[in-house]
Amino acid sequence: MAKLKTGRHTSAIKAFRQSQRKQEHNRMISTKIHTLIKKVEDAVSKKDKDTAGKLLKEVFSQWDKAARKNVIHSNTAANQKARISKLVSSISGTPTA
Repeated sequence: MAKLKTGRHTSAIKAFRQSQRKQEHNRMISTKIHTLIKKVEDAVSKKDKDTAGKLLKEVFSQWDKAARKNVIHSNTAANQKARISKLVSSISGTPTA
């Protein structure tokens, strides 16, 4: 790309490059979280409480980190944590309200 004069156009190009990098980073984090969720759900379907518990701890950590960095909203993280912990607690057979 040819060197452009400075001004509004060049700042827009730079902003676009920055947003592309942030989008790629955020997508990587979201993909990691979704992969971990699938692993937890798989462990729950196999009724493997130990593995599900370990993975749950890791998923919670990733959700909290993503919420802190504003990749996802903090309320979304809280809702998802409640949903997945309810799923894991269903393995033991004790109902949770």
